[in-house]
Amino acid sequence: METLNRPTDDVGQLAIAFLMDDLEVPTEDQDWFSVLHVRPVGETWSVVEIGVEGLPDKWVLQVYDTGECDPSYTFSSPVSASEADTGLADLPEAIANILATERTYP
Repeated sequence: METLNRPTDDVGQLAIAFLMDDLEVPTEDQDWFSVLHVRPVGETWSVVEIGVEGLPDKWVLQVYDTGECDPSYTFSSPVSASEADTGLADLPEAIANILATERTYP
């Protein structure tokens, strides 16, 4: 299997594409998500944090130098499950539903 040295922008875009597909985010709502941080770990993988602007929630994914994303990513939020709908009123319905679900099932 060939490995590639990828710029952090490319790694972030791979992670976003993977997450949008996995969460089934409608194409018209995908611009709400952005890469918050990319941190290379050694030479074989990077940790990518993705979030929705203005909210404290984030998904943390591992992207390998092969371009593959680990399907076992993590969701992190300081919002408690009992307040799962906090701050979601102005978001598209699909994104609000995704975040409320993620916040409810930590």
